[in-house]
Amino acid sequence: MSTLTKRERLEAAIRGEATDRVPVALWRHFPGDDYRPKDLAASTVGFQRRYDFDFVKVTPASSFSVADWGVRDEWRGNEEGTRVYTHYAVQSPDDWKRLPDLDPRAGFLGAQCKCLDLIHRDLGDDVPFIQTIFTPLGQAKHLAGDRAFVHMREQPAAFKAGLEKITQATIRFIEEAKKTGIAGLFYAVQHASYAVTSPAEYAEFGKAYDLRVLEAAKGLWLNVLHLHGNDVMFDLVADYPVQVWNWHDRDTPPALRDALPKVKGAVCGGLGRDSTMLRGTPDDVRREIADAVAQTGGRRLIIGTGCVTLVTTPESNLRAARAAVD
Repeated sequence: MSTLTKRERLEAAIRGEATDRVPVALWRHFPGDDYRPKDLAASTVGFQRRYDFDFVKVTPASSFSVADWGVRDEWRGNEEGTRVYTHYAVQSPDDWKRLPDLDPRAGFLGAQCKCLDLIHRDLGDDVPFIQTIFTPLGQAKHLAGDRAFVHMREQPAAFKAGLEKITQATIRFIEEAKKTGIAGLFYAVQHASYAVTSPAEYAEFGKAYDLRVLEAAKGLWLNVLHLHGNDVMFDLVADYPVQVWNWHDRDTPPALRDALPKVKGAVCGGLGRDSTMLRGTPDDVRREIADAVAQTGGRRLIIGTGCVTLVTTPESNLRAARAAVD
């Protein structure tokens, strides 16, 4: 088979067709650089040019979508590259009703669109890139911390008013982001976990809003659902209108082979972020990729980790992951 373009390879994998090789993509935070759109774009592009993955996942700080509402955070050296929230904008249930409308072309949202424009300018149309979007429920957690779930259960009407405002702001941002040339969204579902919510709660306060957000991504060809954490409600999100499902498959069920019959597109995973990519060797990386290929027959598979690779991940393991699929 002749060499495919990145888009051709990914679309064939999503359809379950034979490819010239299994696609692979890894991503990470760029702490410190992610305070400025130009620096985040440069670091993201540099990482891609070093490893030549099949798609680029753009990873701003989680606060990017809520900072214009007054949230503040700072990076304090976390090896994942994530920041610590230092101020939450929502303190009382009534605060949900007072969230103003956001302009997606201004403030932190506008800065992220600028970052996407710069990435597209540098990578061109040959490298698909996708923008991280947090669910409305996830953004509510970023706005209020753990008290969000207290408000959800004790003051559901006020909480839903906030979810509505967040959903509208997210849809407007996606419409702007689409103008930058993104191939899709990396839709981060953080609370569809039995350790955090019940299935009924997530259906009411999560999925109902997720589907509205994902409707705004209709027409994009590389929407990736990221199901975060352990004890996840995989079956609850298996019917989401996306092309790729990504979760911590080495740490929590289902395994890749068990997930494939549940979804219509591709699965992305196979590599343990901590056990293998961080603490393992290149031989461990190659063995785990071989196992992922064996589980899936090499079809409908994109090699990846269950979440961001840690900033302390050895480069030899990153190189091994990329080289193994060749």
